[in-house]
Amino acid sequence: MNNGAATRRGTFKRLLAYVGRYRYTFAAALLLAVVTVATNLAVPVYIGRAVDAISGEGKVDFPLISTMLLYIAVLLGVGAVSQFLMGVLNNRMTCSVVRDIRDDAFRTIQKLPMGVLDAQSPGDMTSRVIIDVEQLADGLLLGFTQLFTGFVTIVGTLVLLFRVDVVIALVVLLVTPLSLFISSFIARHVSRFFREQSLTRGEQTAITDEMISSMQEIHGFLMEDAVEEQFEEINARWRKSSMLATFYSSLTNPSTRFVNSLVYASVALAGGILAIKRLLTVGDLTCVLSYANQYTKPFNEISGVVTELQNAFVCASRVFSLIDERQESPDPQAALADVRGAVSIDDVSFSYVPDRRLIEHFTFSAPAGSSVAIVGPTGCGKTTLINLLMRFYDVDSGTISVDGTDISSVSRRSLRSSYGMVLQDTWLKQGTVYDNIVMGRPGVSREDVARAAKLAHADEFIARLENGYDTVLSDESAALSQGERQLLCIARIMLSLPPMLILDEATSSIDTRTELLIQESFGRLMEGRTSFVVAHRLSTIKNADMIIVMRDGKVVETGNHEQLLASNGFYSVLYNSQFAH
Repeated sequence: MNNGAATRRGTFKRLLAYVGRYRYTFAAALLLAVVTVATNLAVPVYIGRAVDAISGEGKVDFPLISTMLLYIAVLLGVGAVSQFLMGVLNNRMTCSVVRDIRDDAFRTIQKLPMGVLDAQSPGDMTSRVIIDVEQLADGLLLGFTQLFTGFVTIVGTLVLLFRVDVVIALVVLLVTPLSLFISSFIARHVSRFFREQSLTRGEQTAITDEMISSMQEIHGFLMEDAVEEQFEEINARWRKSSMLATFYSSLTNPSTRFVNSLVYASVALAGGILAIKRLLTVGDLTCVLSYANQYTKPFNEISGVVTELQNAFVCASRVFSLIDERQESPDPQAALADVRGAVSIDDVSFSYVPDRRLIEHFTFSAPAGSSVAIVGPTGCGKTTLINLLMRFYDVDSGTISVDGTDISSVSRRSLRSSYGMVLQDTWLKQGTVYDNIVMGRPGVSREDVARAAKLAHADEFIARLENGYDTVLSDESAALSQGERQLLCIARIMLSLPPMLILDEATSSIDTRTELLIQESFGRLMEGRTSFVVAHRLSTIKNADMIIVMRDGKVVETGNHEQLLASNGFYSVLYNSQFAH
């Protein structure tokens, strides 16, 4: 309970910090709320005076009634305008706060270490940034629009009730704790179930995203029933938490209406007795009955707002927990310049999990302009080594240097801009074919793009597309095969011409004939550039200057193709196994 309360307080303070950026808008909205409430509270006073202007048959003060009606019309007009402006300001403030929170969340995701990203479900992260922030926006908007006016109305009506009659004001105060108790009881229960609802909603988003992106595999392995059962289990938990949250929140309206009726009946009874004893005029009785309605109405609204705010706080805490995730270590200001491409790995050790060592005491040097192939069985650390070269992960011990400079002493941006990378898993952004090729070198001419596409042997299929280089693609575009998508990624590298290259199974999705042509292009591209090639098909790396053979995170052999075959070691076993009949 205390931890939950502390979490809510912390969340509330952080929300206030975001709102504080728009303090002037907040102050203006608060002032307009006071004006709105003041006009609403003033109307019953003039209605009461108009009623008192009718003292009997033939005893009607028409001039006074006309004046009161004019005042009422002016007050209603001012109240309507101020309420409209308050709504505009509250909406603007809410949208601005939500935009800032989303910006911070998205900026955080950009700076998260790969280890954190790998441990998170993309669907759940998407749910936090989109759905949870949307729920937060709904709660904030209700809070800004109804919470302000509600509290001001309660305070204002109490002050005016005490001015009209102390006894009636005390009657209202005596009934108030009952409404507060009901609101508190409902809020405590609703908070827990809204938290469960938000968590299961994130699970739903994650499994839906996974299912849609893996539909071919699901159909291919006949996993439809298993995936459906998994989703139904999550959906059932969401239904249970949602129904309980709805049940308790639905208690709000009838409970507060019961209290409202109790307050109104108490005021009517007390006021009627005072009016009979001529301690209260009929106009004053009309006024206090109107105030009794106005006093209890905010409790109705505030109870509903509290329910929404509970949901908003739960969603906000999930978003803030994402924003608070451990970010990458601060980037040094220094940058790699005039990169030649001499890479040195000195006594490097690394593991994803502390008690499961992967790479241990790895030492290796690649002269500038050399081609280095990295081979070995699955799970031996090939891709991990690439991750360390690019500083997607930091080493546990040892150093990696480029041209004698420790890569941890320079900015990640300058390091990664020195590499051109083609991975087995292709990525295309939403945009045209042209946009996707020029990612690594924006602002180049169409001729340069066409030349790079020709070197990558992508120009033929691009020409067959409906709009050629202007064809719009997306990351999941069905217009291209996996091989064609990979050719675009290769064209991207052909255009950018970086001083160092990383090719991780770059031709794995390409047919043998095209692969041979691309190998020729890669050969020309790698001339004078340091390149690291990860390959399972060992026939593709025969011409590498150096081959690193890895096994269980360690280098077991190094040398060129002929030397390794002659040594009759582990590389020889791997190579011969690919051509065994």
